[in-house]
Amino acid sequence: MALYEPIESTDSRRHLLLRSPVTLEPCGEMVCANEDDVAAAIATARQVQPAWAATPIRERARIAERALQLVLERQDQIIDTVVAETGKTRTDAMSMEIFSVADSLCYYAKHAEDFLKPRKRRVHGIIGIAKQLRILYKPLGVIGLITPWNGPFVLVMNQAVQAVLAGNAVIAKGSEVTPFSARLAQTILEDAGLPPGVLQVLLGDGDTGAAIVRGGVDKVSFTGSVATGRKVAEACASQLIPCTLELGGNDAMIVCADADLDRAADGAWLGSCMNTGHYCCGTERIYVVSEVYDEFLRLVLDKGRHLSQGQQHGWTEDVGAVFWDRQMAIIEAHVEDARSKGAVIHTGGRRNPDLPGLYYEPTVITGVDNSMDIMVHETFGPILCIERVADEDEALRLANDSEFGLNGNVWTRDKDKGYRLAAAIDTGSCSVNDMALSYGIPAAPFGGRKNSGIGQVNGKKGMRGYCHEMPIVIDRFGGKMANGYPNSVKSAEGMRKLMDFMWRKTPLGRWLS
Repeated sequence: MALYEPIESTDSRRHLLLRSPVTLEPCGEMVCANEDDVAAAIATARQVQPAWAATPIRERARIAERALQLVLERQDQIIDTVVAETGKTRTDAMSMEIFSVADSLCYYAKHAEDFLKPRKRRVHGIIGIAKQLRILYKPLGVIGLITPWNGPFVLVMNQAVQAVLAGNAVIAKGSEVTPFSARLAQTILEDAGLPPGVLQVLLGDGDTGAAIVRGGVDKVSFTGSVATGRKVAEACASQLIPCTLELGGNDAMIVCADADLDRAADGAWLGSCMNTGHYCCGTERIYVVSEVYDEFLRLVLDKGRHLSQGQQHGWTEDVGAVFWDRQMAIIEAHVEDARSKGAVIHTGGRRNPDLPGLYYEPTVITGVDNSMDIMVHETFGPILCIERVADEDEALRLANDSEFGLNGNVWTRDKDKGYRLAAAIDTGSCSVNDMALSYGIPAAPFGGRKNSGIGQVNGKKGMRGYCHEMPIVIDRFGGKMANGYPNSVKSAEGMRKLMDFMWRKTPLGRWLS
């Protein structure tokens, strides 16, 4: 049974019936914004953006500070909305959708002014005697933001705040699976004082997203599948506008012989099952050095025996529902493919028979290899796939044998070795002795390698990515231009002598650089 399905309507817009992933019962209806709605929203954004860009950054930051307080005051409402639409655990909702958003709001409110203030840069060489260089960060204008269903509030809020603090207006669309969680971002920021029209969160499906991408925005920030990301990139390229794409992952975990195995086993469960495994940086492949493999597997199986599922557990629920029926189909297909090719299912490997909704049991699989879909494609579910390797070199080779490169993690008591291994993984970011944390650290630029995306978000780089970095060159002294017309043999000889003096006869050129 689909979690959303078309229903008849009397107008030109698409209407969808939404179902709960926990009970599969109807839980609401959504009206999708059409092309006219998108065009009207972009027109409104164009109208209000200049005044917003002229608002001092300090005043913009105060809105983010007030939004932080509203998130804390309304956290139960936000959690209830997110849990109702996704079926994730309340603890996952609190950590991902409340704590992460609060931390992000605090960080950008504090640092936006410093990140975006005009800067003087020294001009190198002899030109620097006569010229000054200043760098201005000018907002791009109107940003199109398209986010998925796995972090429906945080992913809108985090990117939208960076873009609006940089002086842009934003047209955002969350997933049709989780529309009302995404809409909360607009409500909270407007209640905090953001002028109407600066952030507009539209409800809609893929057609709505396509209308935004092709609607005349100045940049698109997209998080989602590789296939859709390619279409977004092609559409942006045809319009000569920039885009950032955060796409799929198939992240590797390397467990070295000297790892703290108890901690690593905890990290394997959390990295694989947090948010029901619906985490772009979730651990999907675990490579364990042979000499500690048996003990690691024993610890993993022991720790997995008492994991709870079902909302009857309240705050003590460990692994929630699968958020989307289409993702459930992928999880089941990957597990069955592995089973048919000889993998061993130690625990789980099926839907939870005791619960009515889209619950998949936390699963541990061994005997896996790259002939299996579950090791080469993104499964995005609560699955631990553990492979025995001879040594760290083999683990590193297998970790890099992937079309993806979003994140990864390395476990060892030797931090220098952990750093070296992490640096050798061809991935966007990596953690040592913890699950993937980089997205949750606002100062860390976040993005993927290979099929995991293009560009980076977050931190100073991410916020500046919503700006044009404009250099302005100012003459210090005025007067006659040294290189003005007419050209002459004398001026050419003078230039030749100057270059000879700076870079052949003296170290002056190197000293001034």
